[in-house]
Amino acid sequence: FFVEFAFIKIRITETEAYRGTEDKACHASKGRTKRTEVLYHECGLIYIYLCYGIHWLMNITTGEKEQPQCVLIRAGENYNGPAKLTKYLKIDKSLNNKSIINNPEIWIEDDGYRPEIKTAKRVGIDYAGNEWADKQWRFIDSEKGSNI
Repeated sequence: FFVEFAFIKIRITETEAYRGTEDKACHASKGRTKRTEVLYHECGLIYIYLCYGIHWLMNITTGEKEQPQCVLIRAGENYNGPAKLTKYLKIDKSLNNKSIINNPEIWIEDDGYRPEIKTAKRVGIDYAGNEWADKQWRFIDSEKGSNI
């Protein structure tokens, strides 16, 4: 990540998957809107939204065009929550709908680290009903991720 003329490198330690219109926890399940339009484009785009009116959260689109799927970046080393991570990295709406690929401001790179991954329920989505709230679609680095 590039912040104020300095590179900040943080390993992602936790993510959550959102599968599209059928996934009642996915923003796309409520229909296509100006806010969710980025989800319907190609994969590799950044989807930023405001949570609780105060926290910017960052997702990366993962579905093919017209398949609104994404992954929420939930945590990074030393930043155990999506809002803490975006605050530290100074991520805001200005990155929305930008590519994560070949982007000079923010990118993801493979550093060769291969963690053991544990799964858990996604966080804060009880409104989606048990079928979707109980999905084990939260992926956590078992050494460096959240304690669940």
